[in-house]
Amino acid sequence: MNRFTLAGFSGEGGTDVVLSCTLVEEATGLDAMGKGDPFNRRPATLVLRDVAIAPDQVPDRITPFIAPSVPDPDAILIEATVSSPAIPDVDLLLHADCNEQEVTCEISHYYPHGVPSDDDDDRVARTHFFIATVDLEGGGLSTTLVLQTLEVQRDPDPGDQAPVEGRLGMPLSQSGSLLTEVVFLVFSKKKTLLAPLGSDALLHCGFRQQEMGQEVGQKMGVEWWFQHQGRGVKVVDLKMSTHSEEHSEAVNFKREGSSVDAALLVADGDASMTLQKVKVSDEGTYICTVHVGTFQAQQAIKLNAYKPPRVSLSEDKLVSQEFPHKLSCHCQNYYPMDAKMEWFSVSPDDAETTDLSGQISLSGHRQHSDGTLSMSSYLYLEQGSFPPGTTLTCRVTHQGLAAPINTSLVVQEPTPDSYWMVLGFLLITVMFFYQLMK
Repeated sequence: MNRFTLAGFSGEGGTDVVLSCTLVEEATGLDAMGKGDPFNRRPATLVLRDVAIAPDQVPDRITPFIAPSVPDPDAILIEATVSSPAIPDVDLLLHADCNEQEVTCEISHYYPHGVPSDDDDDRVARTHFFIATVDLEGGGLSTTLVLQTLEVQRDPDPGDQAPVEGRLGMPLSQSGSLLTEVVFLVFSKKKTLLAPLGSDALLHCGFRQQEMGQEVGQKMGVEWWFQHQGRGVKVVDLKMSTHSEEHSEAVNFKREGSSVDAALLVADGDASMTLQKVKVSDEGTYICTVHVGTFQAQQAIKLNAYKPPRVSLSEDKLVSQEFPHKLSCHCQNYYPMDAKMEWFSVSPDDAETTDLSGQISLSGHRQHSDGTLSMSSYLYLEQGSFPPGTTLTCRVTHQGLAAPINTSLVVQEPTPDSYWMVLGFLLITVMFFYQLMK
C-alpha cells in the first residue's frame, strides 16, 4: 500500500492532492523456464491539480506542492488536472494521514476503444492514456480515473525540444512531469456492503465524464458481474444510446429482483444496482463496468449478508431437586457461521461471574434450506453444583448483533407441594415393592 503524502493549495480556490503510486507495466519477457512476474512495477507520483474542495474541508496545516527544479530522470511524476469531471468525496484524501488510513494508488497504460496502440508510429507526438485506481482504506472513496496526456507548450525555438521520459517515451514539461487531465472516472462510495438477509441492497456505482466530451446520441452501457467461488455471472446488462430528449435502452437482468435505473444513469451518472430480498447465494463480489463512448472503467463492490440469531433456553424454570440435568441453549437461523456460545453463573452469595466453559458441549452447525444455520450448547448440571438462587446465563455473540444476547434463568427452590408429591411417590413405590415381596 502507498500512503497519501501531501496536499497543498494551487491557485485560487483549488487544491493539489499528491499521491505516492505504483506504475504497473507489462514485463518485457519471462525467464528461460517461462516463469517470473508478468508485470514491472515502478514508484510514481500522481498530482491531482486544481481539485475543487470546500474551504472548511481543507486541513489547517498543508504544504504546497512544488515540482522539483531539477527533474529526476528515474522518477515518474504525473500531473492530472481535475476540474471537469470532479472526483466525488476527494476531500477524504486530505484527512487520510490524520485518520491513519492507507491510500492505494496504481497507474497503468490504458487503450480506449478505437485509439491507436503503442505499436503504432509517432509515439511521442500523439495522445496517450493512463488509468489510475485510488482506494481509501476503510471505504468512503474508491475511484478509477482515465487520464489523457496534454500537449506540452514550449518556446517557439526550433532547437528547444521537449524532454522525453526514457521508458514511457512521452514528452515532459519543463519540470519533468507528464501533463494529463482526467477525462472519465467511475467511482463507488461503499466498497463493502453489509446487508441483512431478506432486505434490499443498493450497490453504489457512478461515473463522471468531461463536459466537452459529452456527445448527443453517444453510446453508453452498464454491466454488473457477480463473482463467487471462482466463477463470474452477468447480473445486469444495460445498453443505451442517449438523445437530446429521449433515450433508447436494451436491458437484460439475469438475477430476478435486480435493477438499474436508466433515467438516473443518463441524468446523474448513477449506475447503482438494487438487489431485492438478499439471499445467502447473493454474497460475493460484484463488478460494475461503465462504458461511455470510447472509455470504459470499473469498480468492485463486495456484498456480505448477515442475519442475527434467535436465542432460547430449553427450560423456562429449573428446580434444584431436578439435578442432575442437561440445560440446552438454542442459537437459531443465523448467518454467517461465526456464532459464539458461552455459559456463566452467578451464585446467590457471590456477585462474581463464573465461566462454565468446562461443563458444556456444542452441537454441530445445522444448515437450513435458506442457507442460515443453527447450533445448540448444553450445560450439564450435577447434584448440588448450583444452589437455589444461582443465575445461569447463556451468552451468544454474532456479527449480526449490536451487542451479545444474554438469556438467563434462576435455579428455584423446591416448593412445599412438590416436596410432598415426591415424598408420596416414594411411599407408594416402597409399598408396591413390599407387596410384591410378600
